[in-house]
Amino acid sequence: MPNTKSAIRRTKITRSKSAINRARRSKYRSAVKKMMGYINSGKSEEAKKFFPKFHSQLMKVAKTGTINKKTASRKISRISKKIKNLKK
Repeated sequence: MPNTKSAIRRTKITRSKSAINRARRSKYRSAVKKMMGYINSGKSEEAKKFFPKFHSQLMKVAKTGTINKKTASRKISRISKKIKNLKK
């Protein structure tokens, strides 16, 4: 339990930032699952339509520092390669 006023304030801030990061991480994971669902089911048109939004979501999460920028770039790269190899 925090004893000083500043420690109390810091726990409040930490709690709110953790909630924000949890929401961002959830949005990131949902986007990856949705894209992998399209790829695994062979829906190339849906995957291609969703790709710009997917890219945007990942980079927004990476921009805020919730996930590493290189991790987001790597995921985008690997998924774009998978989309490219999908049969039409």
